[in-house]
Amino acid sequence: MTDASNASPELLIRLATMDDCPAIRDLMALAIRELQKGFLTDEQIEASFSGMGLDTLLIEDQTYFTVWSGETLAGCGGWSKRATLYGGNHSAGRSARLLDPATERGRIRAMYTHPDHIRRGIGSMILDAAEQAARDNGFSELEMAATMAGMPLYTRAGYAVESEWFDTNGAVPVPLATMVKRIAPSHN
Repeated sequence: MTDASNASPELLIRLATMDDCPAIRDLMALAIRELQKGFLTDEQIEASFSGMGLDTLLIEDQTYFTVWSGETLAGCGGWSKRATLYGGNHSAGRSARLLDPATERGRIRAMYTHPDHIRRGIGSMILDAAEQAARDNGFSELEMAATMAGMPLYTRAGYAVESEWFDTNGAVPVPLATMVKRIAPSHN
């Protein structure tokens, strides 16, 4: 018999709602500040806020997921059928143009895990849900702008680096990588 007081709450994944925005913003800020340490300088971490953040269009499009551990937001992320590769509502270079799944890649977007919940499969859970949803919407290939901290997870999930580059929206350049993956088409 196990001690119920030591049992961790079950993880629940669901589509994000606009009511989740405050918790998502808080989680994103915490994850950027804590999980980028060791990969970026303090200046690059601060500059990351210019290019990273909440894109509410993902929630409106019902392509953004939250993972809850009890009442705690443990992670968030999703996919997009829009041209914007990364960034929040405030970021430069956004485009709401719909992608053509027959000729363009869907996007994996805004993946964040609460620092207290890393290495529990949350990122993989979100990637699996996002990939399935993109597949169900006709996409056979995905791409993302990956942070250096996120690259190990994405590599394990089958994504390959296509190019490395710098986001220059902030005070100092922040390294990112375009990572891609082919996904089997859905047979609906």
